[in-house]
Amino acid sequence: MMKFVKILAGSAALFAAASTAQAEKWDMALAYSSTNYHSEIAAEFAAAVTEATAGDLEIVTHPGGSLFGGSEIFGAVRKGLAPIGERLISALGNDNALFEVDSVPFLATGFEGSKKLYEASKPALIEALEESRLHFLYSCPWPPQGFYSVKEANSLDDISGMKFRAYNATTSKMAEGLGMLPTKIEAAELSQAFATGVAQSMISSGSTGYDRKLWEHVGYYYDVKAWLPRNMVIVNGKAWARLSDDNKAAVETAAANAEATCWTKAEELDGWYVEQFEANGMQVKTLNADMQAEFEKVGAELKAAWLERAGDAGAAVLDAYAN
Repeated sequence: MMKFVKILAGSAALFAAASTAQAEKWDMALAYSSTNYHSEIAAEFAAAVTEATAGDLEIVTHPGGSLFGGSEIFGAVRKGLAPIGERLISALGNDNALFEVDSVPFLATGFEGSKKLYEASKPALIEALEESRLHFLYSCPWPPQGFYSVKEANSLDDISGMKFRAYNATTSKMAEGLGMLPTKIEAAELSQAFATGVAQSMISSGSTGYDRKLWEHVGYYYDVKAWLPRNMVIVNGKAWARLSDDNKAAVETAAANAEATCWTKAEELDGWYVEQFEANGMQVKTLNADMQAEFEKVGAELKAAWLERAGDAGAAVLDAYAN
């Protein structure tokens, strides 16, 4: 009898060890604060995966750049230093010009156009990621981009020489075209940058300004609606390959739900962010006709430059978007 009990105990221990070996934990790198809707939806996605896989795959989110800074996340996931992460797609333009398509100025300025552009560019995006041994899960938009300024912007002379926070190549070139001085600053560093004068202006979404309480340092927000950039959630290829088919299906289902939620949430919050700016003392305006024309002129130049860099692949995306 004692021998039988020992056999049972040994079998149970082996079963427990096998179950533990099969379980996997993914640390998910996020660049934005825990209260940003991108991070909140990522946390919901992570919880949904953990529940759907009965703990076989546990995803733990690390917001605010606490695991890797925003500029480090793509490389960390590609190298396997983090199994999963979220990154602003257009910040990766140096890797592939197609990553910048959602930030081509004035190409898609509303949610309907942005969704259509996403669908047109998605196959090329996935193909580019697969070449880097990355698996695409979902993409989440930001609200339309507006222009933040510490002073009123009625003419190019008003903004000439201003220090401009850039987050990708498009915003850097836009600043230069408008006579401003671009400097790359990640979202987590924005409040300090504006407080110390390192930044005096930027083009970004209402979400970014709200999260960082920029009304404490910035007096003006111009609702330019220049473009709607997107983030994407990606997985290291080797980490993805280790999952069972059932767990892959659970992750994909949770990802599809997260994407749908995020598009709805971004549109709901768009006007609300602007209301919060006004409630906290910022002046919310539209550019005058001359300034709007200057912004669009630079935007047209950047679109032409992007098409030249993106080549036939970029032209194919724009053709699919137009038709």
